[in-house]
Amino acid sequence: MVSVQQWTGREASALRAALRMSMRAFAEHLGVALRTVAKWESLGAETQPRPDTQAILDTALARADSASQSRFETVLFPERQSARPTDYETWTEDIERAVVCISRQDFPFASTLLNRWLGSRAPHQLDDKGLYLYGRSLVLLGDLQRDQGAVLGPLSARHSYLTARGMFTELDIPRRVAQIELSLAVVQEMSGQLESSARHYELLAGDERLSPRDRARARLWVGTALSKEGDNEYATGVMVEATRSFEDLGEPEDWSVAHQKLALAHRGAGDLKQALHYIGIARTTGTVDSPMQRVRLDTAYGHILLSDAATRNDGLSVLDQAAQVARQYGLSHQLRSIEGIRKDQQG
Repeated sequence: MVSVQQWTGREASALRAALRMSMRAFAEHLGVALRTVAKWESLGAETQPRPDTQAILDTALARADSASQSRFETVLFPERQSARPTDYETWTEDIERAVVCISRQDFPFASTLLNRWLGSRAPHQLDDKGLYLYGRSLVLLGDLQRDQGAVLGPLSARHSYLTARGMFTELDIPRRVAQIELSLAVVQEMSGQLESSARHYELLAGDERLSPRDRARARLWVGTALSKEGDNEYATGVMVEATRSFEDLGEPEDWSVAHQKLALAHRGAGDLKQALHYIGIARTTGTVDSPMQRVRLDTAYGHILLSDAATRNDGLSVLDQAAQVARQYGLSHQLRSIEGIRKDQQG
């Protein structure tokens, strides 16, 4: 942790900025007069706090979290922000930990891991490796925001993805750029832009920048968007093609998810027998290691059961279970989907 031998108004102002406090809030935080903080701001290095106030500032810096301490150091010593191998090693480890946390829907800890770097590093001060790690952190933050249902706006998945895409474009890493474009198409679909997301998926399904698996996923999601629009016949054909690709690629989890999507497409077309057939395959072959996977599978199953008067009560029970898990893990988008299904059935 950076330490201060002799506090002046300059260091005190830097600490206020690092803590992201207003002058009034900073004065209350330290227990000093507002005019004292204003004096530090106006005179900078030309004024020095009294010895007792020096100790108060030492304590405030020591108690600040790691992100605030890093910001403090950045403000005072921008020349120190060049890449340090140990920093990048730790950053990479935190990214790997965040991936695991997001897959388990442990959003608070994942957010802490990512923001400790995103909040303490200025992209324009980073070399190419640092910029790459910053971009990866932004993509994961976008994934986290998307899973929580924050898809549009300044603090949203879309904003994080767009910023990261600019960085990977600058670094000339086309595979990463294409992966972000696939995520942006998902955001389009989630925000209700079904036709434009279907077109976007279709372009990416033939994009050589993506891996064969990602291209197959894009093809499956073409069908998902079209099915939501009511074009279930064409959607089913596209999904079957994607399902075969997953089988050829040896991707059992994607293969199982494709059967879940096929089940919903058949439900939309009114073929409940086929819908139950495909959802049965998805339920017996899919893994439910994460709350998100469990909620998605149960939501699809409950939706199909609700479509038949004979199994309506069973469907409501399954949806209740899915909603409970969605609330527990903050899966806002999934919860809204469940509530939408219920309203449609009541209507």
